[in-house]
Amino acid sequence: MDLGSISALMKGLDLGSEPKDLFNDAIKVFEEFVALFQDKGQADVASITQAELDSFKSTIVNIAVTGETGAGKSSFINALRGLTAEDDGAAPTGVTETTKQPTVYPHPNHPKVRLWDLPGIGGPDFHPHTYLRKVNFKSYDFFVIVASERFTCSHTTLAQEIGRMGKRFYFVRSKVDDDLRNEERDRPRTFRREMVLQRLQADCRENLQRAGMSHPEIFLLSSCDFTQYDAPALLRALRDDLPSLQRLAFLLSLPNLSADIIKEKKASLQKLVWLISLGSALVNAVPIPQLSVACDISILIGSMIGFYKYFGLDDGSLAALARQCGKPIAELKAVITCPEADEITNDVVIKLLLKEKAVPALIANIPIAGPLLAAGMSFATTYFMMLHFVNEMAEDAKRVRQTALGEGRKKLQ
Repeated sequence: MDLGSISALMKGLDLGSEPKDLFNDAIKVFEEFVALFQDKGQADVASITQAELDSFKSTIVNIAVTGETGAGKSSFINALRGLTAEDDGAAPTGVTETTKQPTVYPHPNHPKVRLWDLPGIGGPDFHPHTYLRKVNFKSYDFFVIVASERFTCSHTTLAQEIGRMGKRFYFVRSKVDDDLRNEERDRPRTFRREMVLQRLQADCRENLQRAGMSHPEIFLLSSCDFTQYDAPALLRALRDDLPSLQRLAFLLSLPNLSADIIKEKKASLQKLVWLISLGSALVNAVPIPQLSVACDISILIGSMIGFYKYFGLDDGSLAALARQCGKPIAELKAVITCPEADEITNDVVIKLLLKEKAVPALIANIPIAGPLLAAGMSFATTYFMMLHFVNEMAEDAKRVRQTALGEGRKKLQ
């Protein structure tokens, strides 16, 4: 699971797929639960679980975006946040320098994922070391260096200084859609999209190599068409180079740019459900009427409401998507089967738990007595309920994305 110290307890566990055979799955989940207590007592496991949940909630990701004035830094930041320039809270865009000091733009749904718009580089008095000190270099987890035309010595000297100081950086060649339109307009008979993109890649690499970058990796993208070109590869690189908790936070903050992102979110949340269910069953557990389990419903409610944001199904995310694809928000909401986020109450959660009432009945026959059996029954019941909920939300997210594609297919697919 790779979520800190509890991963040692869970080594080798095979979790996360949607249950097909309830009897076998329930027994397997309970046995895996019991295995956690071979070397630790319930209090220790509860303490570790709570610490891991707190660690996930407090994880911060700081992404620095820099480049020359007008290169598209702010547009890139807005695209990563699932916003357009006209949305509330969007980074201001323009051909003149709008950023004089490092400006933070927290993700609207995940404020601990922070994108920083840094002042432009490339002026006659630009010095990488002075610049990095001015923008508080140590504050950021990595740097994205954006250019809209050629990469220059300003970009390469900055990258070399960033690398020398022990941080990662990524070269982004922005506004690729403009290059393609210009090329098609000027050479309509010989225009070949892939050939133009290959030429742009080669030109960027050649410029960077001449400036001393031995193996530069360049990502071509358009913030106006963010699912196209190298944007998916860039997002994978950014995610994979982060430590585990930051990687998870970054993934869950991404807009649903592709079906693969929804799939990856689902898989990650299925694993997180294990921790959430442990916490609910072991920390401040309260008996549930009509059901022979005890759990902390507040943990479940808070997590379930968070899932809406992770899958882009909250009102704010749906409104932004509706504006981008030119569809009424009601049309997007019409394909959602899960209750709305503000409808997730104690009564709703209890009803969902009651749907899993067969789970404790199956486990009750296992020859283990005492508090461990009771906690295991509570854990397994909440685990299956939350797992079903994640799976249903992922399906809703797929349907919303497919509905949004319609007339906006070129923009969103």
